[in-house]
Amino acid sequence: MIKVAIVGTGNISNMHINGLLEFKDRCKIVALCDIYPEKAEKIRDKYDLGSDVKIFKSHTEMLDSDVDFDVVHVCTPPYVHASISIDCMNKGKNVLVEKPMAASVEECDQMLEAEKRNNVTLGVIAQNRFRNGVYKLKKIADSGLAGKICLARVDSQWWRAHCYYDLWWRGTWEKEGGGPTLNHAVHHIDMLNWIEGKSPVEATAVLTNVMHDNAEVEDLSLACVKYEDGSIAEILSSVVSHGEEQGITLQCADAKISMPWNAKAEVGMDNGFPTDSHNQELLKKLNDYYDNIPDLKYEAHTGEIDNYLSAIESGTRPLITGEDGKRTIELITAIYVAGFEKRTISLPITEDSKYYKTGGIVNNAIHFYEKKSFVENFTEEKITVGNY
Repeated sequence: MIKVAIVGTGNISNMHINGLLEFKDRCKIVALCDIYPEKAEKIRDKYDLGSDVKIFKSHTEMLDSDVDFDVVHVCTPPYVHASISIDCMNKGKNVLVEKPMAASVEECDQMLEAEKRNNVTLGVIAQNRFRNGVYKLKKIADSGLAGKICLARVDSQWWRAHCYYDLWWRGTWEKEGGGPTLNHAVHHIDMLNWIEGKSPVEATAVLTNVMHDNAEVEDLSLACVKYEDGSIAEILSSVVSHGEEQGITLQCADAKISMPWNAKAEVGMDNGFPTDSHNQELLKKLNDYYDNIPDLKYEAHTGEIDNYLSAIESGTRPLITGEDGKRTIELITAIYVAGFEKRTISLPITEDSKYYKTGGIVNNAIHFYEKKSFVENFTEEKITVGNY
């Protein structure tokens, strides 16, 4: 039985708890930690976790206690992901950390070093790999039926009301780390890296804030990245998009494939223009292939938690590792740097870059507005986690 502690009991912790409770025969929640202990108590009561589940007001207090646990789920604001994760790994605990993995590439490397040194397992939440549409798109891309990827289009479109950024830690470069490029498109950028199977070598970007004057950070960005083979990807990151329409489109050499699922394939006439009938033979192959891919048993956070538990049980690596989390942070960092400096940025982000280091983004970021007031907590309400 894997014993689990959760640090941070805000909205996203509900996804973790619901996932863990799917596997009561494999794991048990034994501790909850929050700087507002009353929130942890409320979560314990909401899910009827039992009076034996211990409540702590700091992760250090929890680590120094006599409560025995194997895994820590880190569900706090991003600016403390690295410090809490490293402290836990230094105590021999396995860690599953929420997105984004950390506030800098340097912190990612520090987390990876702690994982290796302590011989523990670090996983990073990127739960949308465990969505049927995303999983099947990856399978089809890997099959080669559509040909090589020439152009990828990532639509990470979300909508958040003005008051979303009233929360004390949101909308600040220091504590949230960025706007939708980091905290929303992180999902789609992980998917892009996973599907492409490689990292880009260049990035350029435009950042702006058009609807949220209570936030320092961007609420809209558009980036273009280039790969060594000449292919490119566009990444739209937004919290101003009504309808929250999200997806990935891959324009490949022989066909277009996308999530939500759609396939198009052309065949040319002698003059180079497409025929009216399209490439029906290839379309049938693509649609048949898609239809024959079995659905995942578990999706979203539950799917990733299942995978992570299996890795702990078997001593193998989870699907989404710290290395994957670092690749995502590195690309997001390049997008921010390109937007701040209004120039094309080369990847990877090396240790001699001021943006590699912790504080590099905070110290050099554009402040679109200044955050002048805040609220400490919202009442718990429904949150949206994407349309897949």
